[in-house]
Amino acid sequence: MYDAIVIGAGPAGLQAALTFGRMHRDVLVLDSGEYRNAGVAHMHHVIANDGTPPDRFRAVARDQLREYSTVQMRDAAAASVSAVDGGFRVALADGEEETSSRLLLATGLVDVLPDVPGLAGLWGRRAFMCPFCDGHEFTGRRVGILGAERAEHLVALLSAIGAELIVIPTGAAADAALAAGLREKGVPVLSGTVTAVTASGDGVHVETTNGPIEVDGLFVAEGTTRQRAPFADRLGLRMLPSGAIEIDEFGRTSLAGVSAAGDLAHRATLPGVVASVVMAAAAGQMAASALVQELATAS
Repeated sequence: MYDAIVIGAGPAGLQAALTFGRMHRDVLVLDSGEYRNAGVAHMHHVIANDGTPPDRFRAVARDQLREYSTVQMRDAAAASVSAVDGGFRVALADGEEETSSRLLLATGLVDVLPDVPGLAGLWGRRAFMCPFCDGHEFTGRRVGILGAERAEHLVALLSAIGAELIVIPTGAAADAALAAGLREKGVPVLSGTVTAVTASGDGVHVETTNGPIEVDGLFVAEGTTRQRAPFADRLGLRMLPSGAIEIDEFGRTSLAGVSAAGDLAHRATLPGVVASVVMAAAAGQMAASALVQELATAS
């Protein structure tokens, strides 16, 4: 039986593994090979790694983890999890089973994009959600804001970066009051709606019901997220209105022995998930540190 099994090998899971390794705790890390930022060419807003490709970041992390004999990495997806006497059982997709005293979920979220033809193919390359992560690269350029749901919020953040912002509704025309307010700020709102987006040179060609426009990049103001894995539901963990797992300050969930770290979870005092490589890694460290403390006092 492992001291802990970490499901997920993004920033949260890898940092958690390092924490367990440095404290000489036997840990198994399961890497399904699926990551929220898989389509991103470069990470940004990550100190000492600004501009690093995500796959390079993960490769360096795994190389460093090989120095810790108590850390086992396995390229395998978890198929199911269940509580058993004294801990947890994790069934792997390859048919094997492993058990542990503690469980750390770091499987992350999946972005559910607006139903716009071509958008998925641009995601992470020319279409984005987070100005903190990807806004700077559009300094002095023309930026399209796709959708009206969070358009005001994105306009406020991107107005200091882009030379020109334009809001492009995805469905029904934007609310008249919202459109008028944005126009007062010098941000036009198209009267038509988007029908498709495609790459065009180093920018984006946007087809709308009123004709085409060209922008240098897109930020999506609509869309949701969902849990990548079903384990929170199967374990009966308490969830938040945001769709994330509820955790306390130490990453502990509502089920004793189970912690969660990364953008799949947050505290109830926060309005939603803070999607960030740095924040995910910090959450992984906190959650693993707390579990090490539990294991130390239980032994």
